Amino acid sequence: MRIAIPSILPFNSGNTTPIALAAPVEVGRNFFRAVVERYSNEIEIVSINDLFEPKYLAYVLKYDSVFGRFKGTVEAKEKSLIINGKEIPITAERDPANLPHASNNIDVALESTGFFTKREGAAKHLEAGAKKVLISAPAGNPDFTVVIGCNDDKLTNEHKIISMASCTTNCLGPVVKVLMDNYGIVNGMMTTVHSYTGDQRPVDTARKDDPIKMI
Repeated sequence: MRIAIPSILPFNSGNTTPIALAAPVEVGRNFFRAVVERYSNEIEIVSINDLFEPKYLAYVLKYDSVFGRFKGTVEAKEKSLIINGKEIPITAERDPANLPHASNNIDVALESTGFFTKREGAAKHLEAGAKKVLISAPAGNPDFTVVIGCNDDKLTNEHKIISMASCTTNCLGPVVKVLMDNYGIVNGMMTTVHSYTGDQRPVDTARKDDPIKMI
């Protein structure tokens, strides 16, 4: 599988899936580490697209406050990263439609920037030549929203734009499915609690959108 992480590109290793990675912020960065450390025989990260300089990307990939140091080597060049001796080119395109997915033969583009969660935005990766797009967030009008352990058996090759739902849904969904499959639920209520995100501010301040995000 060849994957583009609008933020990471090709290794070309035969039977792996080629992926392009868009923006190695927290989700993309953790995905990248998991692939390199555990799934490199199945998934090939072929390209990275990010507006930050490679030297910054190298630093945040190498050091993580939650997961610790990257178990490998990371070097930065002017327009690429060298991961465990393999070079991954980096682009800095603001428009996903301009990414080199076609020439890199990308199977899956992982859209983790947070900017292209609506269908028309995510579809730009398809326009660029990717065969499928995975959106690492709830999405507007995707072909399918998948929650592993709940409905991944319904995912088909016809689905091109796929949302991976929210962190809350991925935590709650499997628990609810077990209860529904074995006992049933008449009604229920849940509360999700986690630390503030990159979209929130840890100080009291005004926001133009949802007031709940002010706290």
